[in-house]
Amino acid sequence: MYNFDYHIPTKIFFGEGQIVKLPAEIKAVAGKVLLVYGGGSIKRNGIYDTLMPLLKEAGLEVFELSGVEPNPRVTTVARGAQMCKEHGIEAVLAVGGGSTIDCTKVIAAASFYDGDPWDLVIRKAPVTNALPVFTVLTASATGSEMNAGAVISNIETNDKLGLSHPAMLPRASVLDPTYTYTTNKHQTAAGTADIMSHTLENYFSKADDFYLLDGMAEAMLKTCIKYGPMALKEPENYEARANLMWTSSLAINGSVRWGKADAWSVHSMEHQLSAYYDITHGDGLAILTPAWMHHILSEATLDRFVKYGVNVWGIDPALDKWEIAERSILMTQDYFVNRLGIPATLREVGIGEEHLQIMAEKASTPALQKDVYVPLFPEDVLAIYKRCLG
Repeated sequence: MYNFDYHIPTKIFFGEGQIVKLPAEIKAVAGKVLLVYGGGSIKRNGIYDTLMPLLKEAGLEVFELSGVEPNPRVTTVARGAQMCKEHGIEAVLAVGGGSTIDCTKVIAAASFYDGDPWDLVIRKAPVTNALPVFTVLTASATGSEMNAGAVISNIETNDKLGLSHPAMLPRASVLDPTYTYTTNKHQTAAGTADIMSHTLENYFSKADDFYLLDGMAEAMLKTCIKYGPMALKEPENYEARANLMWTSSLAINGSVRWGKADAWSVHSMEHQLSAYYDITHGDGLAILTPAWMHHILSEATLDRFVKYGVNVWGIDPALDKWEIAERSILMTQDYFVNRLGIPATLREVGIGEEHLQIMAEKASTPALQKDVYVPLFPEDVLAIYKRCLG
């Protein structure tokens, strides 16, 4: 294992009714707060009506920014940052899923920058500070409620890029599984695929001395495999929603990554799909993952796939290694398609061949060519995309 520093200061309020503890946390650092949310589901499901009186009782002045997109856009970030500057807002509160939280994080950072927020995303300008970030999670997927990262889209340039800074790490997050009861089937399935992808990106690593981290990752994957379909069938099953919610946070807060040094493969490829076609992130990850697995399976990676097949999918270890590896990939795809109901091909989500070459070139960053589990050059990414067309 490599050296690492471990510090996740986000305070988590997990469980039903825990939202009552949040206003005091915000009040301790701010008098004015920007409430950020998406298309209005928090008003339909009652969270808004629960939260607003609590904030006002705490003496907080609340401003609102709604309409955050599923792939949050830099234009929305700019709108929020401008509101913060104009009204002297001192903290930001995201109520929603990962997209809303990501948008809110970058609003918090952009509030300290006088230029275009996209400058921060592309590293043209550094993040120097951020307003305190708080979150109320309504969808289990990205884990943004417990990490310092965010992903923002620029539709003018067809770019979807990540940004991370310690100042953007949420101060406190409310994780109430009942708030995910109204998450629709598509988003529940895509969210489960997203959690699994985060875990798989960490699990497939060059080094093999991560016994503890691998075991934790395998447990997280099996949790998703068990509870994803259960949440689809029984949306108000607290056990299923709670297990998915906590797995979502742990999958990307560093718990199964610290000590590893590999960059991620599938996310880089998927960001191009949602940048050009604005598809659901989890759908893209689920379509790409089995194709990526097929592409990288070799003598060098065989043992890792065997470990994955035996420990995660319960395949008989007495079988031939190649059969175990191939079965593990088929079972992964079958789970995404037949148990979660996610589309199997790119064509099913409206993606054809027209942008594959440019997307492959943009996806194959220097990190993808040298720092990932198996290096991927433009021709590799293109082959994976084509395999996914169906």
